Amino acid sequence: MILSWYPGHMAKSMRSIEENLKRVDIIFYVLDARAPLSSRNPQFDRLADKPVVYVLNKTDLADPAATAYFISRLRGPSRSALSLNATASGASAALAAEAVRLCGDKLERSRQKGIRAIVRAMVIGVPNCGKSTLINNLAGRAKTVTGNRAGVTRGTQWVRINNYFEVLDTPGTLYPKFTDEAAAYNLAFIGSIKDEVLDSFELATKLISKLNALSPEILRRRYLSEAGISSPADIARAKGLLLKGGLPDEERASAALLDDFRKGRLGRITLDEQRETV
Repeated sequence: MILSWYPGHMAKSMRSIEENLKRVDIIFYVLDARAPLSSRNPQFDRLADKPVVYVLNKTDLADPAATAYFISRLRGPSRSALSLNATASGASAALAAEAVRLCGDKLERSRQKGIRAIVRAMVIGVPNCGKSTLINNLAGRAKTVTGNRAGVTRGTQWVRINNYFEVLDTPGTLYPKFTDEAAAYNLAFIGSIKDEVLDSFELATKLISKLNALSPEILRRRYLSEAGISSPADIARAKGLLLKGGLPDEERASAALLDDFRKGRLGRITLDEQRETV
């Protein structure tokens, strides 16, 4: 299955991000906590001359121990990391505090000159990682269009949080070419690649294999199958998703599995392996 999805607006968005970089003081790098390594776009690495706050979003869907591990590995000089669920009220208060801390020198210089400083942050990340939801959380009200699918935000937009803080929302941007197949599949599992360009049966089959490698109990518990789940057909039979003649409806079962995973019905799962290099 071809997993590359890099429509023209993404290339345009990457150019816009690079052009706007000189206007911001700090980068909020939003990662999906279920796949924090896979959702790090190598194209963004060259933007690292600014202070960065890695935001592991959707932590309510990820393994807490794995999230804590990745946060510890992502921190470094001029780099902070925190976890949050951007759909929870007030969850992003800690992010605003980190921006003030990392931009402390600028704020102090402005204070000494009697100038009211404005901290400007750029929000970047792959599609469907929750950037716009995070900005709305910061603002305390809906300022941007959100959606639980890839490709909702198509252009950059400045959002004023308050008189001292502004953020730049940017479209989700993937890599032009995937070199790590496992990372590509992880991005497809979490919905960062449009479902319309994927084969749902093959994707579900790959996800079953991935989840069984983590723990066969994940699928056994959800679908009440003592024998275990090894294919979309097994899910179809367990859920009673049958075609005429009693044949398993593998397409519906595949869609059901992806929906169950993305909405956390299978439990709190982190797809990326914990490893020393982050």
